[in-house]
Amino acid sequence: MLNLIKIHLCNNYNIVVSNNGHEALKYLDKQSFDLIILDIMMPYISGWEMCEIIREKYNIPILMLTARNELKDKVRGLEIGADDYLVKPFAFEELAARVHALIRRSIIKQTIEPKEQVIISGGLEIHYESRRVKIEGEIVEFTPKEFDLLWLLASNSTQIFTRELLLDKIWGIHDEREFRTVDTHIKNIRVKLRDTQCKSNPIKTVWGIGYKFEDMGKP
Repeated sequence: MLNLIKIHLCNNYNIVVSNNGHEALKYLDKQSFDLIILDIMMPYISGWEMCEIIREKYNIPILMLTARNELKDKVRGLEIGADDYLVKPFAFEELAARVHALIRRSIIKQTIEPKEQVIISGGLEIHYESRRVKIEGEIVEFTPKEFDLLWLLASNSTQIFTRELLLDKIWGIHDEREFRTVDTHIKNIRVKLRDTQCKSNPIKTVWGIGYKFEDMGKP
């Protein structure tokens, strides 16, 4: 499988192949990558564990490969930080298309200038470039997808976002079965804000529609 993937992608990309998670982490410490294709069934460290480890340090797009076709596995992969999910067996043309789409989306995200570099709402500060969130001056750790979701809502505080729109903008997914992914990330953001003594919950549920960010005013 590794050799076939390399053969089908090497004409358009520089490919680095790793046979296990330990080896992959060493590569990640030594050089930068535009995309990671991650198999769930790997020796030493599973793809699930690898995805969580990578997300703690890096914001690189991750495409997960698996022979498991259950919806709960797909949801789990997206919840822990994967950007896309491809079930074996697959056509290599589809793999190439997904790789291209993920890299293109990542490049667009990096080049689009945000509306504001820093958003301040009450005691909440969201710093776009450093991807840091502070509450009353205390840094709060968010996963890359949690940060992207919080920034999108906060930088468009007058807009109500449906779950479909959030799935499209943050994950590039158009499957209504994945609504749970959005809800789980919103819940995680709210818990982290609450646990660090945020004065109020800025992410409001608009019943029957979706979510919006409510400005908490000046600190």
